[in-house]
Amino acid sequence: MTQLTRWDPFREMMSLRNAMDQLFESAFVSPMFGWLQPSPWGFAMDVSENDDEILVKATLPGINPEDLEITLDNNVLTIKGEVKEDKEVEERRYHLRERRYGKFSRSISLPSWVDADHIDAQYANGILTLHLPKVEEAKPKRIQVKSAEPQKMIEGTAKDIASKN
Repeated sequence: MTQLTRWDPFREMMSLRNAMDQLFESAFVSPMFGWLQPSPWGFAMDVSENDDEILVKATLPGINPEDLEITLDNNVLTIKGEVKEDKEVEERRYHLRERRYGKFSRSISLPSWVDADHIDAQYANGILTLHLPKVEEAKPKRIQVKSAEPQKMIEGTAKDIASKN
């Protein structure tokens, strides 16, 4: 059965406006603030820190850990990998195909300097967890505050104390 749809010029203008918004968003906003949005390939990351380390968790389901490449260069963490396409299903006619295939890469600038020699990477249940210890210079240090005024000392003897009682 054929369905008729009434033409609405305003809907067409809104569609054009949305396309232009996406164009400007990708050209001007995302390059400057790309770290605020998930990557177009679609893997999500959480980055947190405490006094001793930075913790990165990346959701990478279906990835073979041997296909991951993690690098740290000039305080920029890069996660690269590849999801290989299933070759045996090419002869089928798809009704829906949402799984992504191909190479991916995501880089983030870290908020503190990291000790690259002691990074720990673990992959379990589709979650990549990176423990990035901070270098000693980046860890917060407590600074003791001393009084600039000279200390006043009260002098007395035990005889003076006994005479007041």
